[in-house]
Amino acid sequence: MKLLLLTLATLLLLSQLSPGGTKKCWNLHGKCRQKCFGKERVYVYCTNNKMCCVKPKYQPKENPWKF
Repeated sequence: MKLLLLTLATLLLLSQLSPGGTKKCWNLHGKCRQKCFGKERVYVYCTNNKMCCVKPKYQPKENPWKF
């Protein structure tokens, strides 16, 4: 039983500390990266000095009423 609990605790810890995970930004629709891919655009910068890359379907629309 102790071994099972130890194994479960280890797996939970490893799932939280997985390498290569990217930080979320832009209301959780963007990802902080050094370089954006494809049609992704940058609107803000992350706190770690990386770009917040946002996919086209989550990009804000241009305001047609702006003069």
